[in-house]
Amino acid sequence: MKKELICNVFDYIKEQIRSAASASCDFSNVVVELPKEKSNGDFSTNAAMVLSAQLKNAPRVIAENIKANLSTNPYFSSVEIAGPGFINIRVVPNFWHDFIKGMYENLDNFGKSNAGLGKKVLIEFVSTNPTGPMHVGHSRGAVYGDALANLLKASGFEVVKEYYINDAGNQIEVLTRSLYTRYQQLFGIDAEIGEGMYPGDYLVDVAKEVKLEHGDSFLNKDFNDIYEDLSAIAVTKIMNIIRADLKVLGVEHDSFVSELNDLRKKGYIKKAIDLLKEKGLLYIGKLDAPKGLEQEDWEAKEQLIFKSTEFGDDVDRAVQRSDGSYTYFAGDFGLALQRMDRGFKEVVLVLGADHIGFTKRLKAVTKALSNGESSIDIPITQMVNLFKGGAPFKMSKRSGHFITAADVVEEVGVDALRFVLLSRKNDTIIDFDFDKVKEKTKDNPVFYVQYAHARCSSVLRNAESELEFKPDLNEIGLLKTASDGDLIRKVSLFPKIVEQAALHHEPHRIIYYAIELATEFHSLWAKGNDDEDLRFIIPDNPKLSSARLVLVDMVKNTIKAALKVLGITAVDKM
Repeated sequence: MKKELICNVFDYIKEQIRSAASASCDFSNVVVELPKEKSNGDFSTNAAMVLSAQLKNAPRVIAENIKANLSTNPYFSSVEIAGPGFINIRVVPNFWHDFIKGMYENLDNFGKSNAGLGKKVLIEFVSTNPTGPMHVGHSRGAVYGDALANLLKASGFEVVKEYYINDAGNQIEVLTRSLYTRYQQLFGIDAEIGEGMYPGDYLVDVAKEVKLEHGDSFLNKDFNDIYEDLSAIAVTKIMNIIRADLKVLGVEHDSFVSELNDLRKKGYIKKAIDLLKEKGLLYIGKLDAPKGLEQEDWEAKEQLIFKSTEFGDDVDRAVQRSDGSYTYFAGDFGLALQRMDRGFKEVVLVLGADHIGFTKRLKAVTKALSNGESSIDIPITQMVNLFKGGAPFKMSKRSGHFITAADVVEEVGVDALRFVLLSRKNDTIIDFDFDKVKEKTKDNPVFYVQYAHARCSSVLRNAESELEFKPDLNEIGLLKTASDGDLIRKVSLFPKIVEQAALHHEPHRIIYYAIELATEFHSLWAKGNDDEDLRFIIPDNPKLSSARLVLVDMVKNTIKAALKVLGITAVDKM
């Protein structure tokens, strides 16, 4: 029996069940898990109930057939049927020993799988308007998107990380006017940042760069005459700031798509609108006033409107105004079509909480243009509330009115920031407490997990330097205590957790797992203080020590792999 098959114990068990079922069935909903109650065995599966409809037989009958075939496997000490058709499996100790060996034979790939089958997935995230530095709210979307990309890659998907640059529209005109005002001020001209303009000090720095590179060439000219050149400079400079902020967060994108250059100038918006006209999904009409706006304050005009309600949206949406200009929404059509032309049928679009109202219309766009052949998932990242000294913390001179991502990293470090931002499901609000993140106690999960890895490293270093003990796979047969088994089983969960986190787009599952593994390890360490037989290093028992050091090394490698897939560094010393 090939040891590499036991690198992922759940895949191994599932494949044995597939063979035992003696049928070509859809196993996508078959679950193999560790039972909560140890009395139910080492593994439990719902296979018989899931396959019942496909095999047109009662679950108990199918379970009996699977049991009979599984019972011949030398790894299985018993196979039992419970309730309506659950199958509980107990394995011999050698199963876990061969898992450990299989893990070490494939250590660089432990946690990876081919669940994605090489499918192409585009993940668009951050995509903040190029009008200023990234604030901490943007950081959550950036870290979430980056971690999700890592998880999908580890699970066998072909991933492209993309940033969509909204470099056309009113916000770019405001940015350009704001920059021009700062530029004029550098020449002693009495110009003021008006209401609605961008007040942050970062534009002073950008204006200084423009002055250094272009001198006074933009002075004493009509704003409309210099707008195209100056707006391009403004977007480029701000995108440089955003790229620098992303780099501080450990985030890099594979692709940057410009609304102006890649969509508008290449005609993608018009192409998309023409395609929708051919499908009969556009009409000329008038829309009611938007929610929150009184009807008497709204002047309804004839516009080109998309039948988005036919695809699950709440209302139809305008794509082109009566004056011929495109609405903001029209850009989404062009972008969706451009992605389809590039071969992306699966898109993950990470949006902030302020864009939650866009989800239905964006899904409608994808369905309409692709005839339902493309899909888009839109995870929403909720707000981040910052606290310091027990009070809300919001000030940032550089931005003018918010705290930047770089500010937070400077305060607590990128690893702590990424850990906290990934520690909750993306659609829940996070309270980021600077003081708590810096605490070196078990109540701080960042410290708790990092300390587990550092403690493992310390144990291994000290064992080798002081006693010349090293991990030895030949001695793992001595790992017989319940605590040893619990730690091995917890490590074995890692590949399953990675795959499920990827398929459900939930990176926080990895954080939860890392905390649980760290807890299991620290708990066993504490038990060793009271019971010498449970210690990792027993000076007068070198063979058991070498076996226990394998456990320590397994935990160390698994925590490191878990943090790595989230873009977090595992430290060796604290």
